[in-house]
Amino acid sequence: MTFASWQFGVFAAAVFVAYYLPMLRAYQVQVLIVASLIFYGYGQPELLPLLFVAVLGTYLFLVLACRDRRLWLPIGIAFNLALLAFFKYKFLFLGPVPAPTGQPLIDFLLRLPLPIGISFFVFHNISLLVDLTKKQAPRADLAGVFLYIIFFPQLVSGPITRAEMFMPQIRPKYFFEIPILDATKWILSGFFFKLFVANNLNEMTSHMAFPLYEALQTQDRWLLVFLYSYQIYADFFGYSAIALGLGLLFGYRLPVNFNLPYISASFSEFWTRWHISLSTWLRTYLYIPLGGNRRGAIRTYLNLIIVMGLGGLWHGAGLGYLLWGLLHGVFLALERPLLPALTAVKSTWFRIARIGVVFVCVSFLWIFFKLPEFDHAWAYLAGMFVPSTNPNPTKLFHNLALIYSLPVILQHLGIGRLVETRLRFAEPFLYGLLAALAYLEAGPESAFIYFQF
Repeated sequence: MTFASWQFGVFAAAVFVAYYLPMLRAYQVQVLIVASLIFYGYGQPELLPLLFVAVLGTYLFLVLACRDRRLWLPIGIAFNLALLAFFKYKFLFLGPVPAPTGQPLIDFLLRLPLPIGISFFVFHNISLLVDLTKKQAPRADLAGVFLYIIFFPQLVSGPITRAEMFMPQIRPKYFFEIPILDATKWILSGFFFKLFVANNLNEMTSHMAFPLYEALQTQDRWLLVFLYSYQIYADFFGYSAIALGLGLLFGYRLPVNFNLPYISASFSEFWTRWHISLSTWLRTYLYIPLGGNRRGAIRTYLNLIIVMGLGGLWHGAGLGYLLWGLLHGVFLALERPLLPALTAVKSTWFRIARIGVVFVCVSFLWIFFKLPEFDHAWAYLAGMFVPSTNPNPTKLFHNLALIYSLPVILQHLGIGRLVETRLRFAEPFLYGLLAALAYLEAGPESAFIYFQF
């Protein structure tokens, strides 16, 4: 059940009505837990027991770690990382179809598909264990733990919410407290970027897949790299915006996940603007525990590369994901000693040039993300620098590419801030236009990119 399906619309409306019924106010947390289980089990009911094991196991380790943090916190973290490693990386060693072992339970587990959202709820589990075992941390009962981990707006693709930020929000909610206008803006923006921008661009960037890219002209390979940059932003920003809006409807504020990442003038700035909840999680629970920047320059650079490499592997078991993360880490390390000199230059044109360089580098690295098989990514990249010899190349409609990319470009140029200030009178018409385009010009249905993680 995806956010863009009619089934989800009916589901969300029914949950919203039940949630605010006066007779159920004392059971709002339970309503959301049941709704989240239905949402998760709709597509993969056989994986609901796994979700119960992950949540109950984490709660058990939470209780134990509150008594002895030094002993049980590492064990609780290892339990969650083992779940992630088994389901996400077993195929690296066992192949896509594991050989039968003769043990029914083991064979059943080995053949289970990758649980949707496992990367996200495992990170939530670890945040829960670390945050709630600190001194003066908010207390949590089993229902609160369940809700934090499986809250359906963020269950399968984030944003990754820290436990110490989410748990204090668990309290009775009232209909008159809903920020309806803010929630509506987030939801409309999200559906527009997903349906109009991402889905239509996906029809073009699908030609980047192997072996379809072999029929592309050289210039179209270049074009598709930048179109994929716009597509993955629109897709993930769209999902996150819908999640934020849905959270507000149920009285929960989720973290903003994107802040115009393609106007970043450095890689470090990019990672404060792109997938903010992931970069914050990696910094808080991995980079700082590794020593951060407190152990000298060489160790700092090594920590950056390690953290980004693990961040790449978190996305998947392909070599392309690892390279994508490692190369981001290398760029972060290379630019770090240069940043003071670069930021000292106050020229607007110099900043624009830096933005262009970062955007081009980020776009090139997306090739390894789009094509996690290294051979495919390398072949695509190599083909960008040699003339095409295909007598019947794939035809792309460049005018449509510009039209579907334009919303991302305009957003990054500041159209949103302009509408909220000088053009405030036009805001209702703008959101009406977004809704109309999302409905009338939606591209072919496609799953959210981050559903696979």
